[in-house]
Amino acid sequence: MFTLKKREQFEQEIKKSRFLASAGPVGTEEEARGFIAACSQRDAGHNCWAFRIGDLYRSSDDGEPGGTAGRPILQAMDGQKLDQVAVVVSRWFGGVLLGAGGLVRAYGGTAAACLHAAERRPIITFSALSVTCAFADEARIRSGLGTFPAALAETNGFTPEGVQLQIKVPCEQVDDIVRMITDLSRGQAKVQKRPG
Repeated sequence: MFTLKKREQFEQEIKKSRFLASAGPVGTEEEARGFIAACSQRDAGHNCWAFRIGDLYRSSDDGEPGGTAGRPILQAMDGQKLDQVAVVVSRWFGGVLLGAGGLVRAYGGTAAACLHAAERRPIITFSALSVTCAFADEARIRSGLGTFPAALAETNGFTPEGVQLQIKVPCEQVDDIVRMITDLSRGQAKVQKRPG
């Protein structure tokens, strides 16, 4: 899954109606609603929108016929495998009726073109590992973690025999890192997976 690096805009005219799409990265519903409010155009006839943050998603047709604007905008996001994104498509009516199918294509197409032009970055999900190891193994483990640039280790406490580390790692690297810790400590380190 990907999100956007920064805000993007795209504008086009379809049968004399003007469509302006604004898309941007959001991390919470509050951020999404703030983005929607900031990007909605006061003089536009309709400001239709959608956002997705994981399993949370919402959309609005803002007065257009039901299902002709918000849902196609959301489908444009899903079709490009985007998450943590909000999109607003504003429409200024040009005097020519588009019909339900035309509205679906116009809103969905404008959103898709905007998203297609936007710079993306991968969404990395992290998992937490709790590691208890001997003092002698700590330096080897920290050195081994250097081969995993996204992994972050911090000391979480001490035991009479060693140190407790809290390690934040990308989910797809958990098995490799557990194997590396086991190998470097000759099976002596205790590793527990914790919710990210």
